[in-house]
Amino acid sequence: MTVLNVAMFGSEDLAKSIAKATDQRDVHTYVHKEYHDGEAKIISIIRPARYPERLRPLLNAISAGRVGVIEVNSVDAILGEVLVAFASSSIDSGLAIINPPNGEWIDEEIIKKMFHQAGLTKWKFVSNEGVEIRNQLYQMMEDIEQVLIDSAASELVVSIDQYFNVKGIGLVAIGYVQSGTINVHDELYILPAKVGGNTKSLQVMDDDVKQAKSGDRVGIAIRGAKDDSLNNGSIIVKPAVDDKKTNTHIPLSVIEHKFSELTITPSQFQKRVLAEG
Repeated sequence: MTVLNVAMFGSEDLAKSIAKATDQRDVHTYVHKEYHDGEAKIISIIRPARYPERLRPLLNAISAGRVGVIEVNSVDAILGEVLVAFASSSIDSGLAIINPPNGEWIDEEIIKKMFHQAGLTKWKFVSNEGVEIRNQLYQMMEDIEQVLIDSAASELVVSIDQYFNVKGIGLVAIGYVQSGTINVHDELYILPAKVGGNTKSLQVMDDDVKQAKSGDRVGIAIRGAKDDSLNNGSIIVKPAVDDKKTNTHIPLSVIEHKFSELTITPSQFQKRVLAEG
């Protein structure tokens, strides 16, 4: 099974024309499954329903997305913020749909220029047709299929955006498998709390499963961890291994980030130059 997560800024109607609605929280998800050569191929659209009222749903959607979809209803500050957010997150591939309200008009050339200035030069402009958009997304999946396969074979990283206690089950964390594979009974390590745990059970798309791979939105029932070990933004990885008997040394898949050193490149539309002081 291959999953392509799509970060979307757009209307509920457009999302439903592409895929079937599933989870409806701060971030709405829509899923479409097809079988190609006997293998399930899933398009999972992640739509921040509570944006622009809240910024976090947009950031959660973008952090999980491999490609993007942006529906343009108007030219305003919100559109500008969305373009910068997608570009800053290096979502280089995506689809843009110009869909003005009835009786209004949006200049496509101006929108294309805005995308180009934001750095989204590889995005395609397509018509407001759900089937066409879906087909384009499946083509994108095919184009980066090896990247998706390699991601599933990488070290485990699960980003958590929800957590709660379920009677009879215990602590449950929900999030996206950013890379790697998680199995029932796997030992886990929660960051930044630095607390260990064990995978009691897994759910993907409301089905109990034995394994979840990169791209899956997964519910993890965790044994041996308490509520205060999780927050919105926690990361779950595999614990480090340091076995002197077998001479096996495997570090954590993520490391503590204390400072950054970077080079700032001015954008094409930046009016002021940043300087020290």
